[in-house]
Amino acid sequence: MAGDPYLWLEEVTDEGALDWVRERNSRTKAQFASGDDFHDLESRLRAMLDTDDRIPMPARRGAFFYNFWRDADHPRGIWRRTSLAEYRTDSPAWDVLIDVDALAKAEDENWVWDGASVLRPSQERALISLSRGGADAGVVREFDMATRTFVTEDAFVLAEAKSNISWIDIDTVYVGTDFGEGSMTDSGYTRIAKQWRRGTPLEAAETVYEGIAEDISVSAGYDRTPGYERHYVSRSTDFFNHETYLRTDSGLQLIETPTDASQSWYKNWLLVRTKSPWTIGETTYPTGALLATDFAGFLTGSREFTVLFEPDAHTSLHHYGWTENHLLLVTLSDVQSKLFVLTPGAGEWSRTELSDAPAMASTAVAGTDPLESGDDYLLTTSGYTTPTTLLAGTIGEPATVLKQEPNHFDAAGISTEQFFAESLDGTMVPYFVVRKAGASGPTLLGGYGGFEISRTPGYNGGNGIGWLSRGGISVTANIRGGGEYGPEWHTQAQKSGRHKVYEDFAAVAKDLVARGITTPQQLGAVGGSNGGLLMGVMLTEYPELFGALVCQVPLLDMQRYHLLLAGASWVAEYGDPDDPAEWAFLKEHSPYQNVSETADYPPILLTTSTRDDRVHPGHARKMAARLEEFGHDVWYYENIEGGHGGAADNAQLAFASALIYEFLWAHLSRAA
Repeated sequence: MAGDPYLWLEEVTDEGALDWVRERNSRTKAQFASGDDFHDLESRLRAMLDTDDRIPMPARRGAFFYNFWRDADHPRGIWRRTSLAEYRTDSPAWDVLIDVDALAKAEDENWVWDGASVLRPSQERALISLSRGGADAGVVREFDMATRTFVTEDAFVLAEAKSNISWIDIDTVYVGTDFGEGSMTDSGYTRIAKQWRRGTPLEAAETVYEGIAEDISVSAGYDRTPGYERHYVSRSTDFFNHETYLRTDSGLQLIETPTDASQSWYKNWLLVRTKSPWTIGETTYPTGALLATDFAGFLTGSREFTVLFEPDAHTSLHHYGWTENHLLLVTLSDVQSKLFVLTPGAGEWSRTELSDAPAMASTAVAGTDPLESGDDYLLTTSGYTTPTTLLAGTIGEPATVLKQEPNHFDAAGISTEQFFAESLDGTMVPYFVVRKAGASGPTLLGGYGGFEISRTPGYNGGNGIGWLSRGGISVTANIRGGGEYGPEWHTQAQKSGRHKVYEDFAAVAKDLVARGITTPQQLGAVGGSNGGLLMGVMLTEYPELFGALVCQVPLLDMQRYHLLLAGASWVAEYGDPDDPAEWAFLKEHSPYQNVSETADYPPILLTTSTRDDRVHPGHARKMAARLEEFGHDVWYYENIEGGHGGAADNAQLAFASALIYEFLWAHLSRAA
């Protein structure tokens, strides 16, 4: 936009910009977050988030189940572990390793938990990542699991940056971080991977690989599988293409699979999931297939593959994972889960169903540990009205229930239906409707449509409390750009095909009205991040379809998105604004550039976070300012911390959720 008058709002912590934020926050809170109804809803949402009845979702590491937990007494959270035997009990005895609230208080820092990497197999040390206020950038510190203290002498410590670090052994790690000027990519991620030995300065770490500034990121890692130990390097050239190398005594050896395919290995097996057709000799493997081959043979030139999964018009591969002796597959058939066990044998693989997955629900592999836990596995299953259940099983034996989430709202009489809407080009787009039988009225439509991320059924207690319990109807659209039908469901909506995302979402909105489920005045929509871009396009291109919109942590200025924070990493998804040919299609759907002074827009609430260092808060700020300039009905709220998730703790999350539901209900429930 020539002469953009709101560039000053891109200065994230400028006091003038923050004063602008505070003024609008105050206005929005006074309008939607000040009444008894709001405070009651906020309280109920906070109680749900803080309840001890939630499932403490575990990450299994050999004999231990690790869990990060937030509740009323620990708003920042505690990192803890227990044994499987204890975990099976109703009240496990947890060994608390780190209390983030106590740590933040002791160090006078606004710490937000960002994860831990535990040294295997001894589990005597961990690398802890903490961020200030929930940003993607964080600090890394080494933690002694026996003494429950951070290591201070000859420790692995990284200053605040978007880093990656992983164990090789107790005295060696692979590390990528901000090593100084020019060491990060244009996207703000690591460009250089190094091997760092304990007791030596970071500056002396051995460079393993250097990418170029235009790459997305570079990292290195170590596979410690006994008898199959491998060092490797990964270079992401754009968001969807990468190269993987093995480190050998003679140098780096490229794993020669298509750059857009995903590959993984376990013991002697190399698995390749294709993202586009792959022709080898006279055989062409289709998009979305999963292939297996002998890894050692592949490295020496063999290209003999076994097809483990091949998609069809209704079925795609959702994800997969190894136990010690088997491969678990989860597929989606019209966005509903099916599970299988594949077992390698002499010359062929056997295939059996793992378990029956409930209809209108998602069942997923929640965890395996092939190196230390044999053929054990964890599953989760949940639906829109069915709380999450965690099951534990061993291949060949029935799975049993470990934990079950309580109902957070009364779902009596509420059911889930699946419909299909016809998009502009004739594509049938599935969507789920959650409502009481035959109900019509205020409806909340959600969607994402990007980066091959699938929107599958799942329990959302907050949505139940804030929306369904009021009599609202909840809808999830499985539009193109996602991965519900495999890679092609995504790739056909990249770059110049992006319009299909918006046409699909609009088709679902129209179909809801045609079926009598709602009216345009009673239909609201919500989306965040890439889904926030979707909301921006709905506002500027399809305003007549909606009664209100909520746009969270969004991309909106598609002329400058690649210049802001991690934006350069998404050029492969959206296109390059600096390329005239690509700007030609980008500008058609860039909400900030297409705000109209005379259009009749529905009310919109824009939310973001000052501490979001992935999607720049300037997108939401500038869009709100432009809409205000033209006199449109726009509301704005920016959390001063919280990162890309928009909230740093349960209190902030409860407030933000209640604000959204109050805004939507105020506009949609009164509509005729």
